[in-house]
Amino acid sequence: QVQVVESGGGLVQAGGALRLSCAASGSIFSINAMGWYRQAPGKQRELVARITNGGSTNYADSVKGRFTISRDNAKNTVYLQMYSLKPEDTAVYYCSADLVGGAYSDWGQGTQVTVSS
Repeated sequence: QVQVVESGGGLVQAGGALRLSCAASGSIFSINAMGWYRQAPGKQRELVARITNGGSTNYADSVKGRFTISRDNAKNTVYLQMYSLKPEDTAVYYCSADLVGGAYSDWGQGTQVTVSS
C-alpha cells in the first residue's frame, strides 16, 4: 500500500503563490503516477495536475500556465507550485498515487488552500 501526506496549504491573497507538498511512503515501487486533486465546498473533487514516472504532465484547463507539478524521486515527494492564485482556487487539495494494476492510494487528509479577493 501507499500512504500520502499533503502539506503547504494556507491563506493567501489573490495573485499570490503557494507550494504544496505530497510525501508518499509504503510501496513506492508500485506508483505509476501522482496527481493533485481539489474539492471546493459543494463541488466534486477534480483533477488539477498529474505527473507520471516518466515526467509527463497534464493539467486542468483552469490552472494551465499558473500551476506546475514536479517530483523529487529521492524524497518520494510531489509538489504543486501555484502562482497567480484566484479565489476560485479555494479548495481542499489532495494528492493520490496511481498504482500498478489500476489501483489508487488512499486519500490523505488534504490541505486547505484559501484565496482571498
